[in-house]
Parts: sequence; C-alpha cells; structure tokens
Amino acid sequence: MKRNVVKLLSAVLFNCAIGMLIGNALGVSGLAVAVTLNVMAAGAGLLPVENGILRAGVLKEIWTGELVKALRAGLEGSFLDGIPDASSLVDNDVIHLVEVGVDPDVLINNTTYPIPLQALDDKDIAIKLDKFQTKVTPITDDELHAVSYDKMSRVKESHSDSISDGKFTKAAHALCAQEHSAKTPVLVTSGERDAETGRLRLIPADIVRMKKELDKLKVPVKDRRLVLCTDHVNDLLMVDQKFKEQYNLNQAEGKIARLYGFDIYEYINTPVYTEAGKKKGVGSAAGAKEFNCSFAFYAKRVFKATGSTKMYYSEAANDPEYQRNKINFRHYFICMFKKTDAGVVMRSGYKDA
Repeated sequence: MKRNVVKLLSAVLFNCAIGMLIGNALGVSGLAVAVTLNVMAAGAGLLPVENGILRAGVLKEIWTGELVKALRAGLEGSFLDGIPDASSLVDNDVIHLVEVGVDPDVLINNTTYPIPLQALDDKDIAIKLDKFQTKVTPITDDELHAVSYDKMSRVKESHSDSISDGKFTKAAHALCAQEHSAKTPVLVTSGERDAETGRLRLIPADIVRMKKELDKLKVPVKDRRLVLCTDHVNDLLMVDQKFKEQYNLNQAEGKIARLYGFDIYEYINTPVYTEAGKKKGVGSAAGAKEFNCSFAFYAKRVFKATGSTKMYYSEAANDPEYQRNKINFRHYFICMFKKTDAGVVMRSGYKDA
C-alpha cells in the first residue's frame, strides 16, 4: 500500500512539473494544466488502478511532445531555418530521394555517411534518416520527492540541446564537400598568418571568391547562405567594420547579416579539413595544421526531413538496487543536398613561421 502511494506521488509530481512547463509556455495557469494532465492520465489509463490503488506512470506523450516543440524551436534563426522541409514524405523514418527531387547520381560523391541505401526497381533510392539518441538520465525517487519544476525543465532541455547539437553537426558536415572539384569547390583562405597557430586568416576578398564560385555554378543570387566558423568570424571582426557593426547588433539572433550577397550565420562546430584539403569525419577534432571550415550553399537546393521522436522511460520500481527512474530519447532527422553543385567551402590555409 505504502509503495503504491509513493509511486503515485512520483508520477503526479512528474506530470505536475510538465503541466507547469506547458502552462508557462502558453501563458495560462500551470496549476490548472497540471491538474488536467493528471485527470487525463487517470482517465486514459496512464495512471491505472492496481489492487484499488492508482499505479504510478509518466505522461510520455506529453514529454515527447514538449521535446519535439523544443527541437523545432531550436531551428529558428539557425542556418537550417527555412530550408525546404520534406518531413511529410517520411514513412517509417525512411524517405525516397526521387520524391524530394534528388538526382540519385548525387550520391556518388557523398561520403558524409555511411547511410543505408536501397535502390528500387524504378530507380528510386530509399534512405534511412539519421538516428540521434541521448544517453540515459537517471532521476532517483528521492529527487522526485523533492522535485522542482526547474529540475524537470533542465532534464528536458538537456536532452533537446544534445539532440539539436548532433543534428546541426551532421547537417553542417553533409553540406560540405569531401574535397575540391569543379562542382564542389573547396577554397583556401589568403589572409595574414596567425602567429599563434600558423592559420591564414579569412579576409573579405575570400568571401568574394566564394561568391564568384557560386556565380560560375549558375546558382541563383537569392537564398544564398554563408555559415562562418568562429575562427573566420573573429578574422572578419578584426578587419571589416561593417561586419563588426552587424555582428554586434544581431549575433544573439542567430543570423548575423546580409553581406557580400549572403545571409550570414555563425556555427561553432563546422567540419574540419586536413592540410591536404580532405574533410574529416563527423565530429572529428582538429589536429596539427587542421582547422574548422566555413561553407556557403543555396538553400533551395537543400532539404531537411524529420522523422519520429520517442521517449524511453523505466521506473525506479524496476531498479531496486539504485531506485532510479531512467529517461532518454530517440529522434530521426536528415539534411542533405538535392544536388551537389550549389555549395562552396572555405577552409583555413596553413603557413609555417
């Protein structure tokens, strides 16, 4: 009897915390939403009866919905905001490239993944969306008894932040060529040498060179985006007063400015290139003489797609040794070029002292 009451209180606290979060987000009474959620949970069997006592449970659908909203909000103001969304074409976390206007030949030079591909009889290619999974967060029963709404908010935010970081890192990697070619130019900076690292700085003339490459590829002028790594942002802040003014004005909003014919964004985890001009794997750290790149692309020739999101949860009652509740999430997403002739990369050169 006592154990069931403890489980019930734990579940009610969980759902109350989510209710307060939703209420705050919608500008309505968090208490009213919390009460409604618990009533719904009891009525829907999410707090089912066991020997006359309501059994503990968590509104996983609400948690998952809140995470999905956070992930969508995370795209706002980012370099992926406004990119054509093909999520409606996703079926069972798989998308058919012909349906989104992708020429299958584009995948010949795509070494960003490996991704599971399946050629169909009609020359279509089915591609599995990338899977992003968070590590498990333990929350003890003791923590739940003294739970605060900030605690529950932190758990949700930490998982959404981790998934968003993974999505942006993978997307940036997919939008950068593996190496230089006529249709996938990878340029090298030409500014002064940084005395500390040997890196050649980015200068405004280098961005003009990126524009010229897109001009050669007949890329439309509208909807060109430039994503600068932090090194290159810092380089421009030192030499370009107009860029500096725009950065100080807009950097908190995600999009920095519209300059040089580009909508300019900043992203900290762009791909790393070797001194020989080869792109390293997703999330690879920079070694000696290696640096993060900047890249530009035509937004209309890129697509993104979101698949399913699922919450995994186990109760402390199933963990007698540690008495911990455990939570993590799984989310599917992909971003890639429709055609690889609409982008250009700027990597940092290196020069010995």
